[in-house]
Amino acid sequence: MGSRLTAEQADFVAAIRDFAKRECGTREQRDALTAGGREAHDAGLYGRLADLGWLGVCLPEAYGGSGGGLADACLFLEETSYGMVPAGGFVTTVIAAKAYERFGTERQRHDVLSGAVRGDVLSIAMSEPGAGSDVGALRCQARREADGTWAIDGQKTWISNAHCAEYILLVARTGEDKHGGLTMFHLPAGTAGVQTRRIDTMGGREVNDVFLTDVRLPADAVVGQVDHGWRQLMAGLDHERLFLAANMLGLARRAFDDAVGYVREREQFGRPVGSFQALRHRIADLATEIECTRLLVREVALDCDAQPDKPFPREASMAKLKATEIAKRAALEGMQMMGGYGYTTEFDMERHLRAAVISTVYGGTSEIQRDVIGKTYGL
Repeated sequence: MGSRLTAEQADFVAAIRDFAKRECGTREQRDALTAGGREAHDAGLYGRLADLGWLGVCLPEAYGGSGGGLADACLFLEETSYGMVPAGGFVTTVIAAKAYERFGTERQRHDVLSGAVRGDVLSIAMSEPGAGSDVGALRCQARREADGTWAIDGQKTWISNAHCAEYILLVARTGEDKHGGLTMFHLPAGTAGVQTRRIDTMGGREVNDVFLTDVRLPADAVVGQVDHGWRQLMAGLDHERLFLAANMLGLARRAFDDAVGYVREREQFGRPVGSFQALRHRIADLATEIECTRLLVREVALDCDAQPDKPFPREASMAKLKATEIAKRAALEGMQMMGGYGYTTEFDMERHLRAAVISTVYGGTSEIQRDVIGKTYGL
């Protein structure tokens, strides 16, 4: 695909842009849908995306999806992000859904994937107060009882969309080995003993603490194999990083376009501020970097689709690193070019910055991505 789209993909992109313009094209519409920018997900709007069949863009047709590839999902993520569509639940949903598709039982796939196509939100619970980048250090304990059922106790934190999720893909410790003792579990969000508490962050509430107190799950709640959770997580990391990259690519493009629109109109010293070389060169540099990022993200998506059984750790980490860092830079540069107006809630730039800054932390920090890339070169 690179810089080119198929006719079907071009139509898909055009349809998403039209939807975004109609449903959330004005600041007033976006404020109404997001409680003034504090919420990243609107269930009603998400339901309309489901009605259009878009939420199953890369899920199998057998479960109601469109059967598309990762490249199609990336286009959806990029364009909804660019259009500021409050569909924040889709990122964790598509990441978790792909894990169920690879490792879940037929019953799990039917319930979860079909639900995701209809508009259910999925969440993934890995991080803990003492285990972030080092997932192998997690301590949330799952004990197998004599009757084969599971008893789970522990705390998860920074769990995106747990407050609006139908199902949570839970990673818990089932053995002593650091990496060989982890297991994935299928956890319906309303299960007794599960308590979710939202965490206030920079103007938004998208992440949560999840407390698990004597939670009981049936024997068939295991997703994949017992003690194979680490391997299963590693198998899905490329997809996770790619999806996050596509999401931030859309934000980078939006921050850039908002900045360009401002500097074209804002006049000082009798002319638009964008006509001054200092800003014109900033715009040129950002445009070039964003275009490079767009090509990288789309080529990695195509490679993953072309060779679904091959891992792409270097390329996926490069895409995640590049896209999140350029999104942060675009928002920071945009705020600087807009001057004081960039800091006001009257304009969207401050929202762009809040969303971009955290993207270099979640899903593996920029430092972790650089470490992964370096290791692929034998360093």
